[in-house]
Amino acid sequence: MWELYDALISGMDAPAKITRTEAGRYWSFAATDAGGAGLAMTAECGCRPPLFPDGLSSLPLRRAAEAVKSWNLGEAALGLAAINAFYNTPERVAALGCHEPFENYCTRGLCMEGRRVALVGHLRMPPGTLDGAAELSILERAPREGDYPDSACEYILPRCDLVLITGSAIANKTLPRLLQLCRGAYVILTGPSVPLCPALLELGIDRLAGLALTNSGEAAAHAASGRPGPPYAFGETFLLGRDIR
Repeated sequence: MWELYDALISGMDAPAKITRTEAGRYWSFAATDAGGAGLAMTAECGCRPPLFPDGLSSLPLRRAAEAVKSWNLGEAALGLAAINAFYNTPERVAALGCHEPFENYCTRGLCMEGRRVALVGHLRMPPGTLDGAAELSILERAPREGDYPDSACEYILPRCDLVLITGSAIANKTLPRLLQLCRGAYVILTGPSVPLCPALLELGIDRLAGLALTNSGEAAAHAASGRPGPPYAFGETFLLGRDIR
């Protein structure tokens, strides 16, 4: 179950250190002395003691990334933000040639016509993206009217053709099981919490769609403020992966 997390951590070879963290109500932020910065959606659960009771600041980046394995999910979100401070840089986006405008950054070239589609989490989608889907299921830990509770994943995902999963599933540790349930589907991991780590494309994910920060100061302030709302204004979106067949 830890293979995905080990792949993320083992790929981090920079000698940087964490210089700042912010654990906001909605977003968690981490920055390094090498200029990297990352965000992850804050996870709500602090019932377990943290792995790093003194926090992540001043830790080597790769050591701080190990917090993503914490069962204190607030700490795990900071660990994921540290991971994204390494992977999600404009330089990496340019090197991989994967910049994609926000308007279609996770859905470019997708046709939903006749497909059974599931969204794990309330995901922001361009208008009309889901038109034509034969069946659409939204699965949520905090369900709204018309949603399925997340426990319905066991029943719904194995029969889906296409599944979009929020990147916050990394921090809350549900992603490994979700990928097992989606073995017959085309899978997109999407949102500002998603690391731009090509190794994930060998672990049951077909497409990575996320955010590389270009304005770390504004992103940190947004996280610290506790204001709701997506952080896309503070960076550039990317898309990396295989086209759907």
